[in-house]
Amino acid sequence: MLDKLESVESRYIDLEEKVSDPEVIANQNEWRKLVKEHSKLETLVKKYREYKIVIQGIDEAKEMLKDKIEKDFKEMVELELEELNEKEQKIKDELTVLLLPQDPNDDKSVIVEIRAGAGGSEAALFAGSLFRMYTRYAERQKWKYEVMSSNIPDIGGIKEIVFSINADGAYSKLKYESGVHRVQRIPTTESGGRIHTSTVTVAVLAEVEDVEIDIKANDIRTDVYRSSGNGGQSVNTTDSAVRVTHVPTGLVVTCQDGKSQLKNKDKAMTILKAKLYELEQSKQNAEVAQDRKSQVGTGDRSERIRTYNFPQGRITDHRIGLTLYKLDQFLDGDIEEMVESLTTTDQAEKLKMQSE
Repeated sequence: MLDKLESVESRYIDLEEKVSDPEVIANQNEWRKLVKEHSKLETLVKKYREYKIVIQGIDEAKEMLKDKIEKDFKEMVELELEELNEKEQKIKDELTVLLLPQDPNDDKSVIVEIRAGAGGSEAALFAGSLFRMYTRYAERQKWKYEVMSSNIPDIGGIKEIVFSINADGAYSKLKYESGVHRVQRIPTTESGGRIHTSTVTVAVLAEVEDVEIDIKANDIRTDVYRSSGNGGQSVNTTDSAVRVTHVPTGLVVTCQDGKSQLKNKDKAMTILKAKLYELEQSKQNAEVAQDRKSQVGTGDRSERIRTYNFPQGRITDHRIGLTLYKLDQFLDGDIEEMVESLTTTDQAEKLKMQSE
């Protein structure tokens, strides 16, 4: 482990020099790439340097104890050595986690799809609640988000919505949200007081750059049509809505929220690239069974991951068995405790797999 950490620190020092080099700065694409790599290594290098200071302190304390020193001073050094040994183990554990293989998508922005499932109007209403939950969480994190496509029924709620969150590291926080979210509550229209169960599907996609996915022009079919639903004065007056079909896979993306046909097409293509990237990654994951075992859930949209029970005010994540009794706060975007628990469990499973 120490050899690897030395190598990482050497690379970090090398990057520090390169990002300050005027010739490198002149090449903005290369400079941004190196700055990004430097930033990713920073936490690990700082922790390793902290570890080296602790080791130095341990060595110095041991040398002192070899000499003849007064009893009171000896007791003080022994106490310091005990604290340093505990600190060494704690930092070693932290370094082990930091050295775990990183998901290459962790530092990316995301595209989130929310779709009402079983339950009719109740599902649509809950889809709206989840959209608010994620956007409130984004606001708490000081992340920017933008609605890319939506289908809002007259009865209220959301039938389907796609939005982007443009922030470094958004994927690392939200990647565990993909799956089926189940809600249990008594609808306002239910006179008998019976609890109804509805479902909403969430998919979190890593936003990709053009260099990561190549789409051939001949593989794309673009159709334009008039917008429908909420959208202002331009609705039903211009052919601004866009439907993009990727012929080889049959994937279809529609976007009609904007008044500009060109902007709608750009948004549709961004969503399509993320979907194609996810499709390719799913194929790779299926081929590497061990990778799947090391994850908290598979990220499969058909997997039921969480239940929101309104009568009892609780949220239960079925993958890690965690139940929280703060439903109102959770739906207001206070989901960090759940995010951290999912991340910690995933790391623990990966550590276990490494030791086997």
